[in-house]
Amino acid sequence: MAVHTVGTTDTTETSGNAGNTGSAAGNPGHPQQPGRVDLGPAAALSCRECGHRTPLGPVFACAECFGPLEVAYELPAGDPEALRERIAAGPDNIWRYAPLLPVPADVAEKPNLNPGFTKLIKADRLARELGVTGGLHVKDDSGNPTHSFKDRVVAIAVEAARAFGFTTLSCSSTGNLAGAVGAAAARSGFRSCVFIPHDLEAGKVVMAAVYGGDLVGIEGTYDDVNRFCSELIGDPIGEGWGFVNVNLRPYYGEGSKTLAYEICEQLGWRLPDNLVVPIASGSQLTKIDKGLKELIALGLVEEKPYKIFGAQAEGCSPVSRAFKDGHDVVRPVKPDTIAKSLAIGNPADGPYVLDIARRTGGAVEDVNDEQIVDAIKLLARTEGVFAETAGGVTVGVLKKLIETGQLDPAGETVVLNTGDGLKTLDAVAPTTGPSATIRPTLASFREAGLA
Repeated sequence: MAVHTVGTTDTTETSGNAGNTGSAAGNPGHPQQPGRVDLGPAAALSCRECGHRTPLGPVFACAECFGPLEVAYELPAGDPEALRERIAAGPDNIWRYAPLLPVPADVAEKPNLNPGFTKLIKADRLARELGVTGGLHVKDDSGNPTHSFKDRVVAIAVEAARAFGFTTLSCSSTGNLAGAVGAAAARSGFRSCVFIPHDLEAGKVVMAAVYGGDLVGIEGTYDDVNRFCSELIGDPIGEGWGFVNVNLRPYYGEGSKTLAYEICEQLGWRLPDNLVVPIASGSQLTKIDKGLKELIALGLVEEKPYKIFGAQAEGCSPVSRAFKDGHDVVRPVKPDTIAKSLAIGNPADGPYVLDIARRTGGAVEDVNDEQIVDAIKLLARTEGVFAETAGGVTVGVLKKLIETGQLDPAGETVVLNTGDGLKTLDAVAPTTGPSATIRPTLASFREAGLA
């Protein structure tokens, strides 16, 4: 079958479909999978910086330059219409895109949470409020199994964990990922042990713990949690552990591409003009861009310019600050924001976000906590979507981008809501409640001025 190769190339390294067989960078003390592994069209891991190729395995850093690795593919080439029909005939979840993902062809038959194909809501009332004339859609990922987009990335990581023989799923998390890993492990038969900052929202803590795995609070910020996990992965204690956002990160990140696939398919196989995407580590934004480029390369969508805008909370906005200052380096910050799911002070993909925003003609902007709460209420009032704080960030940033002239409201725009507002009730509870408390009489109802 003809194939289309996607990803940076380096002819100095054989790129066969083989598991890691040595002590490559980023893979201390973990199972080695001899021979071939079945991860579908995935051909190798490719360094974003130098292009050096590494055989498929549980590694995340390039052995040549220590740059980040990502999956390179041999994707199906040929008649785009036939591929569209194949996708449309697939299940109503991310596995409809299995031919484009690092998963085996029979992935839909395995125990998994089967996330994805969430609603793309035509947000006409919100558009009128914001002055968007070119069409506005909300990609609402609160409909996933654990009510956040993290189910997408974890589902891909589970397949890599199976392929490489891991027995325990783990992660460092700002909340949503912990719940997604706990649920996916329970469904797929893995043990789970996940690590979170000690002061997360109660809803996220309960949701991460209810699945029966081990949940460990770390005194400190997410960046402290992440550093601890980096130590654990190099210790004998971590033998057999698949950290979805560390040693399985190249595969995990590919789950975010499915947002791009779904948006374009739900728009009738076309690219939007503008996308507004939240930034935590920055991986989601970079992989959405990768997904759009793959769709163009495969002929599934007609190529045209598109702009990607990154959204951060003011209290954790290192990428926004670097963008506004014209810098290529992202300076770490200590987070202080109600948007805890985005509170990563040292975002790994920050420099790549800057590149994409500048290349596409987009921008990176931020909003303060008050604007986040106002945006949550605006989206709820106009479209009936109760977003978590990250969704308040994207809607608030969209409003600000329009007001400052950075985003053309005449373009077709998609804004992402990546989680459920029920997880972050504390953000809106102080200013949200009953309109009135009355006696059970008509007279009392009239006295309250509600009649």
